[in-house]
Amino acid sequence: MNTTTESEKNASAPEVPQPKTKRTPAKKAKSAKKAGRAKKATSKPKADRTNKKAEVIAMMKRAKGAALPEIMKATGWQPHTVRGFVSILGSKGGEKIESSKNAAGERTYKIGK
Repeated sequence: MNTTTESEKNASAPEVPQPKTKRTPAKKAKSAKKAGRAKKATSKPKADRTNKKAEVIAMMKRAKGAALPEIMKATGWQPHTVRGFVSILGSKGGEKIESSKNAAGERTYKIGK
């Protein structure tokens, strides 16, 4: 009679890795998700619209420059995104940016010469 304990059997037998089972992703309710989304209304057709960077630069090259709310409306960006873009345009873009506030307190950006 062989009287080996369970721990002795486990210690002597080499550990064999078990094959991993493939996880199946949980099914999502696609129709409910898509029904809740609304399409954004675009002001211009995509074929006629230039990229936003060029649009903002063109606005800033005007004689009066471009106000922060004006840029936000044209691009759909948040205020911090506009300010970040202007900052990068001044530092890495090689443009000289002139920034000023009007009497109402709106920030205006202009590309200087």
